[in-house]
Amino acid sequence: MIFIEGVFLVIIGVLLFELIVFVHEFGHFITAKKSGVKVNEFALGMGPKIVKFQKGETLYSLRLFPIGGFCTMEGEDSDSTDERAFGNKPVWKRMIIVVAGAVMNLLLGLVLMMITLAPVKVFASNKIVNFMDNAPSSQILQKGDEIQAINGYRFLTSMDLNFALATAKSNEMSFDVKRDGKYLHFDNVKFGTVERDGKEIIQLDFQVQGIKNNFGVLVSQSFLSTVSTVRMVWASLAGLVTGQFGFNEVAGPIGMTSAISQAASEGLKSSFGDALNNLIYIMTIITVNLGIVNLLPLPALDGGRLVFLIIEAIRRKPIKPEHEGLIHGIGMVALLIFMVIISVNDVIRLFS
Repeated sequence: MIFIEGVFLVIIGVLLFELIVFVHEFGHFITAKKSGVKVNEFALGMGPKIVKFQKGETLYSLRLFPIGGFCTMEGEDSDSTDERAFGNKPVWKRMIIVVAGAVMNLLLGLVLMMITLAPVKVFASNKIVNFMDNAPSSQILQKGDEIQAINGYRFLTSMDLNFALATAKSNEMSFDVKRDGKYLHFDNVKFGTVERDGKEIIQLDFQVQGIKNNFGVLVSQSFLSTVSTVRMVWASLAGLVTGQFGFNEVAGPIGMTSAISQAASEGLKSSFGDALNNLIYIMTIITVNLGIVNLLPLPALDGGRLVFLIIEAIRRKPIKPEHEGLIHGIGMVALLIFMVIISVNDVIRLFS
């Protein structure tokens, strides 16, 4: 029975991943169509075509390997005399088309977050209502304090609290709280620690007030949790650049597959529903990651294309397509090399 449930979860995981890709490419597709751009092909998956059909000017195809997809527009990477070519449209329309994929991923993240949080009976607020026995933090914090920020990281949802604690460099942290209507800042707020898997984990020693779930709360908590996820992705990327996080903490497709498998297996210990909820939550993180990363101003990514369009809007003259294509080509090669390195690291970590 567990094996059959595991197979179902794998199938659902693949379908959810393809949904993420579909939503991203559909964002480009629908805004291109609405902007009068000719779309030559809309494909889901990569590799050989297994299903295809022509409707109007666009070829729709389903490809063998469920690892991506693409939306090919006329004149996207080369000159075209077609008046409906991507490059012949106003720059503001091209900007909308370029960012639409990432925006759709973030909107999908919001929808998946609502599905994930719907079963939750009580959400955590930022108001402290109780301390554990002999809690170190109670020497400075008090009941009734409303947490505003931890180590300068603003508190929106319990995700922010968990992220701030998980990324703290020591068990002494700074807290910004609202107490009796006044905003106060405290340094050196101490917590106890426990050892888990050879690492010291900060142990939260207070409880916060609960917020009962209803439709209005679900909508607001889903929105705030999606915002928290976006902030967490940005903070993680910044941590990689500044050296706060090491290269070994970066996961590629293999690492993500392993994480998805572990989360699903953990959920199956209690029920299929819990496993499915874990799977949807990780897919929420992935779609938000895809949306944010795609907006980074790097060649070959949507954010890199957006940079060229911004430059074009400022100088009122496009950069030569061959020059832009060369830069994106170099960026794609660098991106592929980076993905290979991450994948090798994933495999080493998987077996070690």
